[in-house]
Formats: sequence, C-alpha cells, structure tokens
Amino acid sequence: MELSKQKCTKNRLEFFPIMMYAVVMGLGGLTITYQKAHSWLGFPSIIGTVLMYLTTMAFMTISVIYMTKYCKYKHAVIMEFNHPIRINFFAAISISMLMLAIIFKEVKLPVSAFFWYVGVILHFSLTMHTVRFWINKNQILDHSNPAWFIPIVGNVLVPVGGIGFANPGILNYFFSVGMFFWIVLFALILNRIIFHHQMATKFMPTLFILIAPPAVGFLAYVKLYNQIDTFALMLFNMGLFFTFLVAFMYKNFIKIKFFISWWAFVFPVAAMAISSMLMFHKTGDAILFVLSYALIAVVTLIVIIVAYNTILNINDKEICIEE
Repeated sequence: MELSKQKCTKNRLEFFPIMMYAVVMGLGGLTITYQKAHSWLGFPSIIGTVLMYLTTMAFMTISVIYMTKYCKYKHAVIMEFNHPIRINFFAAISISMLMLAIIFKEVKLPVSAFFWYVGVILHFSLTMHTVRFWINKNQILDHSNPAWFIPIVGNVLVPVGGIGFANPGILNYFFSVGMFFWIVLFALILNRIIFHHQMATKFMPTLFILIAPPAVGFLAYVKLYNQIDTFALMLFNMGLFFTFLVAFMYKNFIKIKFFISWWAFVFPVAAMAISSMLMFHKTGDAILFVLSYALIAVVTLIVIIVAYNTILNINDKEICIEE
C-alpha cells in the first residue's frame, strides 16, 4: 500500500507541468494591477502588499517543485522542452521573474534588480532557443496557438520594468523584437484559427493572450517615451478590441473543462486593466476611469474562479497526470 502511494506521488511529480508557471504570471498580473490601483486610483496599499508576498511564494514553491522534478525526472523535463507546444511555456519562468521585478521595483530595488537581470538573460536565451527550434524542426500548423506569443512577445515586457536598470538602446532592442514578432505571429495564428481546424478545447483560454501584446506594448512604449501619441493610442485600442472580442465570445469559455491553461485568462486582462489605469492617469478621461474599475473587478473575479478550480482539481488529483 505504501509502495503504491509512493509510486503515485512520484508519477505526479513526473507530470508536474511547466504550465504551472502561468499561475505566477496570473498572480503577478493581479498584484501589479492592485499596486497601480493604489498609485492611480487610491486603493488600499495592503492588497498589493499581500499579493506581492503571495506571488513570490507561488514562484518559489513552483520553482522548487520543478527543480525537484528536473533532478528526479530529467527526461520528463527534456521531453517538455522539446514539445512543440509546451516549449512556449518555459518562457513563463523568465516572464514571471520580469513581473516580480516590476512588483518589487518600488518596494525593494535590489530584489527587483536581481529578478530583472536574471529574467532578461533567461528570456533572451529562451527566445533564441525557441526561434531556433521553429527553424530547425518542421512545425505543424495545428500546433500553433496564441501560447506562441509567450516566448517571443514576452520581450515587450522587458522595458516595462527595465527603466533604470539598462540603457534605452537595450530596452528598445527587446521592444522592437517583441513588436515585430507580434505582427508576424498574429498573422500566422489568425490564419490558423480562421482557415484550419479549431484549436483543442484546452487551449481555448489562450485566446486571451491575444490581448497581451498590444496592452503590454502600450505600457512599454509609454515607459520608454513617456508620451501618448498616435502609435500608443493604436496599441491601446488594439488591446481594447481583443478584450471586447473575448468578452463577446464568453460562451466559448463557460462550458469547457478546467485546465491549468485557464490561468492564461488572467495576465492579459490584468495588462489591459493596468493600461486603462495608465491612460486614465495620463488623460483624466471619465470613461477610462469606469473601464479601469470594471477591468479590476473582472481580473479579480477571474482569479477567484481559476484559483478555486485549481485547488479543486489538485484535491481531486486531476492536475499533474499523464496526458
């Protein structure tokens, strides 16, 4: 009996998915949302502080578990790293670190600098590896999905937390790479969605990732140039369009079975909420004030629903199982 239980535990560790880092991305997005809500809307600071420690704890816990998996089941990690879809989620590690850099920037600068420098180096390496992987191995169109944005367009996040840590030339490099690949990959994925087979149900939540590139791109652009010009407005409005689109498609999401990829809901909507607050802060537009509150409420509600389902599925041992 004890041997069987031990074997089950080992198997669950072996199948601990790299997608778990999407949890950190989701919590990180929620944390930054409430930090900015404190700065620009007068929300209590305690909410952002509590979420900061919760996000850090989640990152550390998931990292320890995944490192343990690497030590005991190295072959399983290598298989994920060579998987045409799961490879994209390895960038969630570096993106989580870049988000922690943003979270700690106004709290503990040395901690922020550590996360930013390590996150940038790791993300640069993962970007190069992912593009090399695409070039060296033939990709099946049916494998393409919005999760492809994670390793490449994640470069746009670098400038958001990078002001003060690197010169503008380096930050502009990452911004340029991210925006270029957003356009290329968006055209490819839109073609796949419209003209080819529907995506697998478990990847439907990744449609929310379509919101992230223009929303984060807007934040990065304003950080770099400190102005709201025509290009900034275009990025903001594109993010708003995709937010309205996924809201209009709500029936596609309410009946699907829970997968850990549901956490893909959170980060993009959080990015749009932060963008709306920044636009309100810069323009004072009353509509943006209402939109900011609405998106903060939506992000919070999504996190509650997804966290509840995650805990429920962990208790039912529906996560960390072989597919």
